[in-house]
Amino acid sequence: LRGSKSFTAALPGETERNGHGLSYKSVSVGHLEAAPLSPSRLSLGRASSTATSTAAPEQGRPRDYLVLAIFSCFCPVWPINVVALVFSIMSRNSGQQGDTDGARRLGRMARLLSIVSIVLGTVIIVLYISLSFRGNISF
Repeated sequence: LRGSKSFTAALPGETERNGHGLSYKSVSVGHLEAAPLSPSRLSLGRASSTATSTAAPEQGRPRDYLVLAIFSCFCPVWPINVVALVFSIMSRNSGQQGDTDGARRLGRMARLLSIVSIVLGTVIIVLYISLSFRGNISF
């Protein structure tokens, strides 16, 4: 058997009576006001202007290097550039949730993997073209 998720609580100032002289109000468990479990889960959207006006100046939104990661996907080093794209998307999500340190860390990793992918991809393309013109590789 499952218990109900609603209950009746006596609240002062309520004019409705339940027949026993006590005032009541039916409340659902989902409507109770409770402190959030984690400050990073407060909102998935952008912070309001009052929340950003703290003592420390805002340094701006961390870079996620999404354009660089997408560009690296055109290189023939597919495992590295896909991981760079995933890190870039994770960096963007962390930045939107307010985790600036995590967003910077993930963004740096996305940038590093994207650059490695572009450099290795360029080396592979140059080697393939140079060996093709020598006649060592046939199409």
